[in-house]
Amino acid sequence: MKKLLFISNVTNRITNFSYPSIVASQNLGYEFHLAANCSGFTDDALKYNVTIHHIDLVRNPFSLKNIKAYKQMLGLIKEEKFDVIHCNTPIGGIIGRISGKKLKIPKIIYTAHGFHFYKGASLINATLYKWAEMWLAHYTDAIITMNKEDYQAAQKFKLRNKGKVYFIPGVGVDTKLFHVEGIDKKGLKNSLFLKEDDIILIAMGDLIHRKNYEASIKAIAKAKNQKLQFLICGKGPKLNSLKVLAKDLGVERQIHFLGYRDDIKDLLNIADIFLFTSYQEGLPRSMMEAMAAGLPCVVSNVRGNTDLIEEGKGGYLCGPDDIKGFAEAINNLVSNRELRSTMSFSNQEKIKMYDVENVKHKMKEIYANEL
Repeated sequence: MKKLLFISNVTNRITNFSYPSIVASQNLGYEFHLAANCSGFTDDALKYNVTIHHIDLVRNPFSLKNIKAYKQMLGLIKEEKFDVIHCNTPIGGIIGRISGKKLKIPKIIYTAHGFHFYKGASLINATLYKWAEMWLAHYTDAIITMNKEDYQAAQKFKLRNKGKVYFIPGVGVDTKLFHVEGIDKKGLKNSLFLKEDDIILIAMGDLIHRKNYEASIKAIAKAKNQKLQFLICGKGPKLNSLKVLAKDLGVERQIHFLGYRDDIKDLLNIADIFLFTSYQEGLPRSMMEAMAAGLPCVVSNVRGNTDLIEEGKGGYLCGPDDIKGFAEAINNLVSNRELRSTMSFSNQEKIKMYDVENVKHKMKEIYANEL
C-alpha cells in the first residue's frame, strides 16, 4: 500500500484541518500518516485509521529547535518511505518540502493557509517570505490555496513539473453543528453575568498582536453604549495588556475574557454580532463558524475576511485600525434589528459553499488528479 505523509505544525486531535485529506487519500488506497507536534494529542487515531508521528516542530520560523525537527522528519521519511508528502502551515511547508526534495519524494503537495506576504504586509514579509515561497515552489508539484489573493499570487510561481495551483474553500466547517436548538440561553447569559437586553458581541482566537483585539476594545469604548458586551474566547500573551487597556478606557465591565471554551457553538447562539479586527488572515475559521450560526460580522478589511464578507450584505468591512468605522458599524447594527436579521440570513446562505462536505469533495478531486 502506498503511503501519504500529512505534515502540520501542531495538532491535538483530528479536525477538519486534516480530515478531508484523510478521506480523499484513503479512498485512493493510501495509508495516511500525520506528522506534527503531537505532545498534546488526545484523539483516538485508530478511529480514523491514521498513524500519528510526533515531531518537535515549533511555530517560530527562526527557532533553532526546528533544526531538530528537520532531522526527525528526515529520519521518519527514510524509515517509512512515503510516496507523497502533503505539507501545511509555514513551518510544516518549509520542513516538509526541503525534506521531500532531499529524499526525492515523487509527489509533494503544499496547502497555503495564508501566505505571510499579503497586501499591507511589512517589508520583511513582502520580501523574505515571498522569496521563500517562490523558491520552495520549485520543489512543489501542487499548491492548494484558500483565498483569492493567495490563489492569484501562487499562479505566478514556477512549480516542479509544471505543477498546478488549486483553490478550495478553506478547511471546511460543519455548518449543521451551529444550528443549535434547546440551549438554555438565559442560564448561559446568567453564568456570564449578562442581562437579557444586552447586545452581545463575540470573537474567538489567540490573544496575540495579529488578532488586534486592541481595536475591538477601542471600538466598544468609542460606541459609547453600556449595553454592548464583548466576549473574547481565547488565551495568549496579550491578556494582561488587553485588560489594562479595557480598564483605561472605562469598559472593563463590558469586556469578558473567557479563555479557552469548549462551548463555542452555544456562545455563538447567544451572541448578536461577530467582531473581528485582525491584521492578517488566511481564511478565518472562527468567522465561518460565526456565519454558520447566523451572526452579522463587523470585521477588518483584509485578505480572507473579504472572501467571506461582502460590504453591507453579510456585515461591514473596516480598516484594521479604523476605530471610528468599527464603532459606527456596531452602532448601526445595534439600532437596526431587521438589518441584523437580513445579514444573518445572507451569511448562513454564503457559508454553505464552505461546508466541510464541499471541502471533502474538492480535496477528493485534487487528490484524484495529483495522485
